[in-house]
Formats: sequence, C-alpha cells, structure tokens
Amino acid sequence: MAASAQKPAEPKVGLRERKKIKTRTAIREATYRLIAEQGYDATTVEQIAEAAEVSPSTVFRYFPTKEDIVLTDEFDPILERELLKRPKDEPIVDSVRHVVDRSLDLAFANEEPEVTRLRMRLQVETPAVRSRMMESMSVTGQLMCRVIAERTGRDAADLEVRVYAMALVGALMQATMYWAEHDHEGELRELVLRALDTVQHGL
Repeated sequence: MAASAQKPAEPKVGLRERKKIKTRTAIREATYRLIAEQGYDATTVEQIAEAAEVSPSTVFRYFPTKEDIVLTDEFDPILERELLKRPKDEPIVDSVRHVVDRSLDLAFANEEPEVTRLRMRLQVETPAVRSRMMESMSVTGQLMCRVIAERTGRDAADLEVRVYAMALVGALMQATMYWAEHDHEGELRELVLRALDTVQHGL
C-alpha cells in the first residue's frame, strides 16, 4: 500500500473560509504597511479599508477596533489547545512553559519578523493599543482559568484560580513588553521562559 494511502485525508478549507482568511490577511497587511509608512495615529480605518480593497464596515466585522488589528494573533487558540493536551498531573506552569517553548514560532509562522516587532512596539508605545491590550488580557485570563479548572477540578471562578491564571498571563505579557522595550534584543522565547520561572519560583 502506498504511503500516501495510509494517511487520513487533510481536511479541506471551504471557499467561504478561504475568502475570510484572505480578507482578514489583507486588512492586517494593509494596516501594518500604513502604520510603518505614516504612524499609528495617522492611519485611519477608512485608509485601511481602501488599501485592503474592502469597506470600513468589513474591517469592523473582522476587527471591532483598529487596536484589535494590531493585537490579534494566533497564540491564544494554540495555547489553549496545546495546554489541554498536557498531562493532567503536570504543574500548570510547567505545561505553559512546554507549550510556549514549542508553539511560539507556530503562532507567528505566517507573520514577517518585522511585523511582529512592529506590533510589539506599538503595544508599548501607543496608549490606545496598550489600553486595549490590558482589556484583552481578560480573554486570555479566562482561557487560562478554564485550563486550570479542567486540570484541577476546581471552579474556574474561584479566586485562587483567577489569581494564578492572571499571574501566568501577566508573565507572558510582561515578557513581550520587556522584549519590545529593549529593542527586541535576545529571543522572545527565552524571556517568556524567564518570566514563567519567576512565577513558579519567585525572586
């Protein structure tokens, strides 16, 4: 039997979904290009829509705010999926460390390094983006609460679960901000692992 016949067929992405991905990518690429050329504040949703060849309402359908275009990435879905695959008796911080070590590159696989650096810098330098980032932390925090609750059998709304979840999320956020503040010196992965070590072991 041929080797190819032994593998299950890859699920195909439907035409509608491909169009969504194409539109989403066009919006993000137009945004980054305009911001690189003229700065964040000078870049309007109308300009983004024109550059991406869509309507402003389409931009807002994919991204509720301009800040969300900058902040949205693929890391949260990967983080949740991979954490749920880890052994249930493994300390959660060790699970996060393992997933980050293996999945960080995957999360940014379809993004040029200069775009990643631009996004990280905007999170530090642009008040509107930084404010929206703080709001979005609650979404990642809820994700982490679900994982911890599933792992420990506790309620996701427990105070201790929420505190520990946000400590982990804060570690991830502070590592990325530190990286941007220091002109992207070193490897982001190493900074994230250092931050998780701090959560686990303290100062």
